[in-house]
Amino acid sequence: MSPRRTPKKKLRPKASPTAAVRAARPARVSTRSADRVETAPSPTHRFIVLTGLSGAGKSQAMRALEDLAYFCVDNLPITLLPTFAELTMRPDTEIEKAAVVIDVREGTLLEKFPRVFETLRSMPGLKPTLIFLEASEAALVRRYSETRRPHPLARHRSALEGVREERARLAPIRRLADEIVDTSDMNVHELREAFMARSLGTARTGALAVTFLSFGFKYGLPLDADLVFDVRFLPNPHFVARLRPRTGRDRPVVQFLDRFEDTGLFLAKVTDLLQFLIPRYAREGKSYLTVAIGCTGGRHRSVAVAEALAKALRGLAGVRFRVRHRDVANA
Repeated sequence: MSPRRTPKKKLRPKASPTAAVRAARPARVSTRSADRVETAPSPTHRFIVLTGLSGAGKSQAMRALEDLAYFCVDNLPITLLPTFAELTMRPDTEIEKAAVVIDVREGTLLEKFPRVFETLRSMPGLKPTLIFLEASEAALVRRYSETRRPHPLARHRSALEGVREERARLAPIRRLADEIVDTSDMNVHELREAFMARSLGTARTGALAVTFLSFGFKYGLPLDADLVFDVRFLPNPHFVARLRPRTGRDRPVVQFLDRFEDTGLFLAKVTDLLQFLIPRYAREGKSYLTVAIGCTGGRHRSVAVAEALAKALRGLAGVRFRVRHRDVANA
């Protein structure tokens, strides 16, 4: 028979509509009435440590995990990770699965993370998973530019300098990761969908995400382009007065380009090439492919061609397509 136990504190998650749960409210549990037999924690107790680059989507991922009933804590001090994990596994707690965000705000404590995470992995009954979110430099700089927020490591410097410094600091943690998620070509909804699917066991494995990106050469080549096609050889709708204010998504512009034989020939040849390449990139394990199509200003020809290629290739199995127009509002 087990010895009598003194009253313990019961950890209950504090309800919060925000993306991160900051604390838990303790409540006393009495064990005076009867002896209790302590049960071993489940060997599949889920415990996610979420980390990665600032701007890569940790907040959106945390919201998705909260919606999946994870008890979430944002920016818990690294040294408290084992203590928190032990609390989640107590037999008198209602926490079935937990997630913790660790990021560069930890400062010098980041150096302790590899040793602390090894402690988590050695704890009986705990199944810790380290997920690292990252994105390309171009994507992260663009996100900071859009939100007009300073990078946490570069409040008085450029966002690019902060991104590079943070990537270097987090490199040892990235090497420990069980899963690395590149969010360069994901919007908020796609990132949420990916985490919901992962936790529900429905995530697609081996699926290649293909982005057709239109751009204007006058604004520079996209940094994240894998393949680049130049369509400046096609007649330019910019010089047709009635078409100049329109974009390549408008039917009059598409009809104008379709009048020229070169448009159809180009689309047929590139479609044939991509039908050959995309399955082979997927077979080699590539997760993301950016196909950039450029014209002078990125408003007419490149936009129309990007839309046409995406439409022509949507039947490819096991591939996710999206279209993005980088410079359509600039020209």
